[in-house]
Amino acid sequence: MSRSRLTSGYHKAGGDKSFLIYRPVGLVALLSLAALLFAGAIAATMIGSAPTSVPAVLSWLAGSGKNELLSIIIGQLRLPRILLALLCGAALGAAGAAMQSTTRNGLADPGLIGVKEGTVITVVAMLLFFPQMQAFWRPFLGLAGGAAVAIVVIGIARSLSGLRFVLIGIGVSWLLSSAIALFMTMTAINEVQTAMIWLGGSLHAASWSDLRLALPWTILGCAILLATTRSADAAMLGDMASVGLGIRARHLNAARLSASVLLTSACASVVGGLGFVGLIAPHLARLCFGSSQMPLLFGSAVIGGLLVLAADTVGRSAFAPVQIPAGILMAVLGLPFFLGLMLQRRDTL
Repeated sequence: MSRSRLTSGYHKAGGDKSFLIYRPVGLVALLSLAALLFAGAIAATMIGSAPTSVPAVLSWLAGSGKNELLSIIIGQLRLPRILLALLCGAALGAAGAAMQSTTRNGLADPGLIGVKEGTVITVVAMLLFFPQMQAFWRPFLGLAGGAAVAIVVIGIARSLSGLRFVLIGIGVSWLLSSAIALFMTMTAINEVQTAMIWLGGSLHAASWSDLRLALPWTILGCAILLATTRSADAAMLGDMASVGLGIRARHLNAARLSASVLLTSACASVVGGLGFVGLIAPHLARLCFGSSQMPLLFGSAVIGGLLVLAADTVGRSAFAPVQIPAGILMAVLGLPFFLGLMLQRRDTL
């Protein structure tokens, strides 16, 4: 493997035809975040109404210290919840990064333009009106609802860039939220309670089946985004430059937006409304990794996983025995962040 140093602290690894451009500072930052993610997952495994120790957790994970109590606490309750939080956080972070890059709008987020609400309303309708349907159908229904809303928003806005796109998405989100509230008032109270917990973005009922349900869709969405990173980097140079490089902007945008909708729908179909992750994670990732798509996607995914894991761990332990859904804590954190971005861009609005 040949390596050469480029300008502005970038390095090139690989040959003339197949190579990777990276920054050592960004690589160190990514490895540090990954180590923090692993440490956070171990800490979350220890925290709870029945606390465990680091040696007990590590020995159980290694298969040398298994017993019935630890198998229930870690294997059935905490580990699937932690892994689902990491998976959904990573997927939402990557989806937000792709959507912001595609629309060239730092305010774009799957939750702000109605994709999350489109997914949620279809799954809520399934839970309330067709409770006998198997959970297997949730991602399919969620994908259909999220894609329909994305098509409507793009059709009304007639452009992926500019504030118009975001504002129309927010308006559609409010409309769908009102429709969800209408559903809740028309349903029996026992069914409403189940839907309300799910709407808050709670992972309290996370299971291995939920993880298996979301994992294939997440892998597919991330694979599409990773396969389009080089074309997306070229598209960031501008329309004329991308056309000169042979980039089909319409196909590229369709693929990346479809992947973002797929990732958002897969997560919302199993954990409900987790908002602002796709807004916050890409902005934090750009501080460490810049705007190059490959490191930005990885950084956004890791930071998104950290955000959801932290919100879920705080929500289930800080107010015990009451559990606060992770989606509520993310909204408390995300709203000031969103207002700060709006104030930062007040001269261009």
